[in-house]
Amino acid sequence: MTRDAVPPAEPLPRAEAAALGGAALLTLLCLTEVLSMLGTSSFSALLPAFQRDWGLSNTEAGWISGIFFAGYVAAVPPLVGATDRMDPRRIYLLSFVITGAASLAYALFAEGFWSALLLRALAGVGLAGGYMPGLKLLTDRVEGPRQGRYVAFYTGGFSLGTALSFAFTGEAAVWLGWRGAFAAAAAGAALAFALVLLLVRRASPAELAPEGERRRALDFRPVFRNRAAMAFVLGYTGHTWELFALRSWLVAFLVQAARFAGDSAGIAAASWLTTAIVLLSTAASIYGAELATRSDRRRLIGRIMLFSAAMAVVTGLSTGAPVAVVAVLCLVYHMAIMGDSAALTGGAVAAAAPGQRGATLAVHAVLGFSGAFIGPLAVGFVLDLAGGEGSRMAWLLAFLVMGAGSAAAFAAIRRI
Repeated sequence: MTRDAVPPAEPLPRAEAAALGGAALLTLLCLTEVLSMLGTSSFSALLPAFQRDWGLSNTEAGWISGIFFAGYVAAVPPLVGATDRMDPRRIYLLSFVITGAASLAYALFAEGFWSALLLRALAGVGLAGGYMPGLKLLTDRVEGPRQGRYVAFYTGGFSLGTALSFAFTGEAAVWLGWRGAFAAAAAGAALAFALVLLLVRRASPAELAPEGERRRALDFRPVFRNRAAMAFVLGYTGHTWELFALRSWLVAFLVQAARFAGDSAGIAAASWLTTAIVLLSTAASIYGAELATRSDRRRLIGRIMLFSAAMAVVTGLSTGAPVAVVAVLCLVYHMAIMGDSAALTGGAVAAAAPGQRGATLAVHAVLGFSGAFIGPLAVGFVLDLAGGEGSRMAWLLAFLVMGAGSAAAFAAIRRI
């Protein structure tokens, strides 16, 4: 071959991550989900301190707790809806950038109600690009009979991330102060970004929706016409009202319960008790999803919701009891709430029409986390209205407000 016949060198192909198996991908997504969520519960974990140092009323604290989910809801339609038009990996990576920036900015600039409100809303935007797009990334790459189980484990990872955020924040604040705790949470998001960038491959054309379906990705009308999917979406709305109202106020409630009982050790242990409660409840979500695949999903969900509403009343009446008893009741109540969490999300995924999975998850998240925004705010409003966190009657009314989420969700499931 002559010199002129030598073909020109082609550019080297861009390095691409090897395809991960279903279990490996699930493990990685759960890990990065947890890392990115280290700051999710940070405000709630330190709520008594912020109320003391910044002079926040219960209603103001409820606004800051709830605005996180308002930011989530506002960002879900463009971010989650876009996963029907592009590889969810891109949205997932973007979420880590937003989450890390929000945590770092809180560490540097938060000084009171308004700055905290703005930065927690930004953190909610980051979660919107992470939680449901991560689920879409998983379900796009894993089909077949194991998909429902993987969805349950992934949604369980959300609870794990929430639980570890309480403990991580509490311990980091002891060693680094609350600003250092938020900065450390930002480092967790940066690590999650690096892991996904290096280890999760881009989607192949076969894993993306057909072009015609992708153009209709932000048209949510077909989702609202899908009665089967909407039953689970509305049920999820009541579920998140109750779940995040409890999580947002759980540390404050346990602290106050310890004060009622004169237990100083209980006050110090409130963050760790909350971590244990949220962490142990993850098993209830996974177990509930497994049962839902083997039985009548709607009937199972309805029974769990009725039990959850009853536990709200029992837990609200527990103030004055020893802290250990209160914590056990909170655990049972939280487990009851979590029992239908993955079953509701799995039901929405299963009921989604072809090419509408991303849009269905967007509606699921928007309506669902609207409940998560209003629930914590409603509890704070009721506490202020009924005499403040030092009133046992105020806490009973607050728990009745929480339990109203399951009662309304049960009514919606039965009606549709």
